[in-house]
Amino acid sequence: MTAGPAIDAGRVVADLRELHARTGRPDGAQRLCWTETWRQAQAMLTELLAEIGVEPERDAAGNVWALLEGGRSPALALGSHLDSVPDGGWLDGALGVMAALGVLRAWATAGARPPRSLALVNWADEEGARFGRSLFGSSAFSGTLDPAQVRSLTDSEGNSIGDVLAENEVSLDRVLDATAGQGRIAAYLELHIEQGPVLEAEGVQTAAVSGCAGVERHRFCFRGQASHAGTTPMDHRRDAGLTAAQVALRVEEIGRDHGGVATTGSIALHPGIPTAVAGEAELLVDLRHPDAGELAAMLAEARDAADRAASERGCEFDSEHVWSIEPIPFADELVAMARDASREVSGSERVLASGALHDAAEAARIVPAAMVFCPSIAGISHAKEENTAEADLVAGIEAFGVLANRVLSLSD
Repeated sequence: MTAGPAIDAGRVVADLRELHARTGRPDGAQRLCWTETWRQAQAMLTELLAEIGVEPERDAAGNVWALLEGGRSPALALGSHLDSVPDGGWLDGALGVMAALGVLRAWATAGARPPRSLALVNWADEEGARFGRSLFGSSAFSGTLDPAQVRSLTDSEGNSIGDVLAENEVSLDRVLDATAGQGRIAAYLELHIEQGPVLEAEGVQTAAVSGCAGVERHRFCFRGQASHAGTTPMDHRRDAGLTAAQVALRVEEIGRDHGGVATTGSIALHPGIPTAVAGEAELLVDLRHPDAGELAAMLAEARDAADRAASERGCEFDSEHVWSIEPIPFADELVAMARDASREVSGSERVLASGALHDAAEAARIVPAAMVFCPSIAGISHAKEENTAEADLVAGIEAFGVLANRVLSLSD
């Protein structure tokens, strides 16, 4: 095994269960960011860090950092996020934070100084579940967050993002001050559940992650003519709803054709009543692929399909850009080391790209980064049923610990 103290995987799992006991309910995790339950999760992390003599600090974007001094700087950063979606899973994000704590704990209790400083980071609002802007804290750290673009966002109760951040002692005007911490870290590692069915189907306990897929998210808008459902002949209709439905089916085909994923997760019709042909329709399209060229082709084909369907049905088409991020590859050397650590622990040399976004994607803009995955039972995540077999959890945590120690031993 790699030199360095072994992570106590059993303690990491115990910490995760205690976190869920404090911040979960029978219907799932309730650590929605910037809420009281999320703050309770932060408080528990502070308690656990105090046990090893480490005091956390917050940056201007609300990210929590905890430093264990080592032989040299800058630090190796380890982490993920404690926030969850409403009624979410007990492992999503929290696994990576508690595994990072496990690495710090192993070194702090070993009586030996790590060869490089270790920094735990708990990124703020990775999920974006409250205001719709994913990777908030990590994108502020990388400098890609534009405060002007998020200033008008509100949650489901009408609270503005600026007001909610202020309640949590974060100023939207100053979140980019978090970029000042970039020079404090040399590399970044993250452990996460796969959130998909691939590893379980293959019988693989751990895997290295090659990078995060790019995302194109757009709102397709169709305008036809609202008219009476009983008196408008079928061949006289300009049905925006059926236009959107036709495009949704084509978008699914585009995802399959390109080996990516394509989702139409929301459709809204106006006037949205059974006695009227829909005069307007909005379709929210989410396209993902690890290759930038393929992703661009998917978007072009989706727009072309929308143009053609609108023309065929006598409707007008327009699109609104919602959000996008390019594919982010991880550092080849660290991915290879993650694969080796995975093989050492579980015998797996599997490497796969992540279709989900992670804070590691933003960190990878600044420093070399890599991730380790462990399986998700039935591929379910963002739901109370989210789970991972304990043996697979332990394998993932141990592989992450081996990887961290291996990266710590790298010379500059």
